[in-house]
Amino acid sequence: MMTVISILVFAGAFALSAGIIAAAVGPQWRRIVRLASGRVEEGFAPLGQLALAERRIAVRRWASAPVPASIRRMREAA
Repeated sequence: MMTVISILVFAGAFALSAGIIAAAVGPQWRRIVRLASGRVEEGFAPLGQLALAERRIAVRRWASAPVPASIRRMREAA
């Protein structure tokens, strides 16, 4: 009798753990297979893209700003 109860307890624990693992892996199985086959994902770097855009904006503002009179005089003298 004790053998039957222990088999049922371990079978139930195995079924429960298999179900939890399947529930955790199930939604991501395509991604897991893609990574296992060697196809690397591109990293998501929104801050890097934001920094690049900010630099572009700063360069445009700098290029469109009027040249100060002192620098204009130095350029004319050269």
